[in-house]
Amino acid sequence: MNGARFDGGAAANGLGARLGRLLRIGLVRYALALAGFCLVLVLALAPLASVLVEGWARQDVDLRSRLVHRSVRERVASLEVGGDADLTPFFEHLAADERLLALGYCADEKTLRFATRLMPPALDCAGLPLRRTDATAVRRYAGVHVHVGVYPMRLGPVDGHLLVLHDLAYVDERAATARIYTILALASAVVGLGLAAAGVVFVVVRRWTRLLMVTATRVDLAAPPVAGGRPVSPFSREFRALVRELRTEKKAADGIHVDWSPDTLRRLLTEELPGVEVLVVSNREPYIHDRTEAGEIELKLPASGLVAALEPVMRTCGGTWIAHGSGSADRETVDETDRLRVPPAAPDYTLRRVWLDDDEVEGYYYGFANEGLWPLCHIAFVRPAFRARDFERYRAVNERFAEMVVAEAGRDDPIVLVQDYHFALLPRMIRRRLPKATIVTFWHIPWPNAETFGICPWREEIIDGLLGSSILGFHTRQHCNNFIEATDRFIESRIDREHDSVTLAGHDTLIRPYPISIEWPPAALAAQRSIAECREAVRARLGLPQRIRLAVGIERFDYTKGILDRMAAVDELLVRHPDWREKVVFVQAAAPSRSTLEAYRSLQAEAIRLAAEINARHGTGTWQPIRLVIRHHDQSEVYELFRAADVCVVSSLHDGMNLVAKEFVAARDDERGVLVLSSFAGASRELSEALIVNPYDTCAMAAALAAALTMPEDEQRDRLVLMREVVRQRNVHRWAAQMLLDVARIRKRERIHGRGAA
Repeated sequence: MNGARFDGGAAANGLGARLGRLLRIGLVRYALALAGFCLVLVLALAPLASVLVEGWARQDVDLRSRLVHRSVRERVASLEVGGDADLTPFFEHLAADERLLALGYCADEKTLRFATRLMPPALDCAGLPLRRTDATAVRRYAGVHVHVGVYPMRLGPVDGHLLVLHDLAYVDERAATARIYTILALASAVVGLGLAAAGVVFVVVRRWTRLLMVTATRVDLAAPPVAGGRPVSPFSREFRALVRELRTEKKAADGIHVDWSPDTLRRLLTEELPGVEVLVVSNREPYIHDRTEAGEIELKLPASGLVAALEPVMRTCGGTWIAHGSGSADRETVDETDRLRVPPAAPDYTLRRVWLDDDEVEGYYYGFANEGLWPLCHIAFVRPAFRARDFERYRAVNERFAEMVVAEAGRDDPIVLVQDYHFALLPRMIRRRLPKATIVTFWHIPWPNAETFGICPWREEIIDGLLGSSILGFHTRQHCNNFIEATDRFIESRIDREHDSVTLAGHDTLIRPYPISIEWPPAALAAQRSIAECREAVRARLGLPQRIRLAVGIERFDYTKGILDRMAAVDELLVRHPDWREKVVFVQAAAPSRSTLEAYRSLQAEAIRLAAEINARHGTGTWQPIRLVIRHHDQSEVYELFRAADVCVVSSLHDGMNLVAKEFVAARDDERGVLVLSSFAGASRELSEALIVNPYDTCAMAAALAAALTMPEDEQRDRLVLMREVVRQRNVHRWAAQMLLDVARIRKRERIHGRGAA
């Protein structure tokens, strides 16, 4: 045995020495090959760097040229300059830019007008690409390298072209400099790579030699083999562990680019949450049964962003949706257990209706929720009303729904999705009854800053109720931060700002942003006619000629939506640009909402009055600039309006997300139309290619409407393509998946901790 060990060790030493010599020879060959390759790389990349820098610089010049054109066009339009005006002083002012060589205006194919003093004498309008679209050219005038931007521009009655000339001398200088720096950088990289490679190979040689010796010795000592009779070396174990780690990271990275759909969401539930039970709790039910004046039962889909977002998710996940049965025929359409399978045509989940009497609805819904929390959170300059009797009813209704959740749960650890400000106390009440439940609360409206929220007399109880959740979600990071600040000020708790969690009484609540979205593609879009047919149908129904440009706003009547502000913007547009009279109509489709509350009744009356006043001021016998349509519109009508419109206006004064904006984007599969979007809507964080406006600034709103009505089709397409991709990728199934993936992590962590405690 001793001899065997010695011989094995000697063999390993000899083999290691031979391996070392071979690897050193390979190192020299590798270094020579690397040096040759890097030399070729230097010779190839130096000219390429010059070309790239020159291309980037010219793109920059092209962009600057277009910006100058837009500035001139807007200036001419705002001053209503006529064809006989002299633009030379204005051009000279703009040409003060050190890279802007000259500005000029070709009134026709030969005549150059308003040229600045540095305009090359050799420039001839006839030699430029004068077209109806933008064009660029590169010319040399008296040895000067010049970029010429040619843009169609109307000056009074004259159709001409604006010329924007940039001196490209600095581009040539940049290209030469780039060649020099590229050569220096690559030479340095060659030296650095050579030294690094030599060091790495030297270390590898030593490591391989030692590992080979250890392996040979272990073989001689009869180390246990693995499958196939091969020995297990430390290097092998390390390599396999690294492969497993890389595979795990790849799997996680691949998940980032998932196209979320009902199928992928079902797969997520099957793989990550097998056998899970999902319960949704909301005040608004997804299907309402009302009795008509003719005595028939009519099925309605409520105009609610919450329902529009959650209903596709429930069709995918199944489970039970618990909601207030508010329809006049709701009791007649449920079974003996107050349940109803929905959707009616192809049931996928159960709707459990909860009955509330008039006093409960008055105090819980109209009182504390909509006269208290709603104006408090939206900061819409309507004073919130807080009454003790309303809060008592609010608490009692939350208790009722907590008992209903327990009654509907078929196991002690369901996933409960609590929706919105109607149920701020509910998570804590469910937690007491079902401590193993995973409770996800989503707050669909904004959360105000701590100072504003401090107005609420029951602020501590509201925050404590929400912290009964496992996860508390908001639309934006700002709303999450506001909630954490309010908790820090009013509740004795431990806040982990690094992980955005709050610990209260030993229970952790994660605070997360989940931007809500819509179904992609929207189900309502499947039955829609073509864009041309929608345009024709809508204009025929409203009695509008086909030439009329159509702007729309589609909301329910609510003082947070900025309905009056957008009407005022239309008025301002017609004052500033009277040429739009009899050429544009703004249609405001508004569903009556919460009409028992004075603030909502006043809003509707004021909207009717303001529309009549604007129509009287600007309208004619055959044309009215504003059409106010006050009734409920189903989803097919909404999407038809979106597809027929040239402009959609979303002017929320304060909003959590606003799904109307995303629905308009989804409806425009023709990639035409312009979205005018309030900066105070959460959707503006995602749809940044919309025309973002401040709805409190009437003049800016009017300017945005004018820009939307005159926006070229190629710019409309560029903006909508980007927005549609955002809405497609970040659809409602992704919103649900984000929450459910966090739920899966929490439940796995709880199982691990449970085993550790056991």
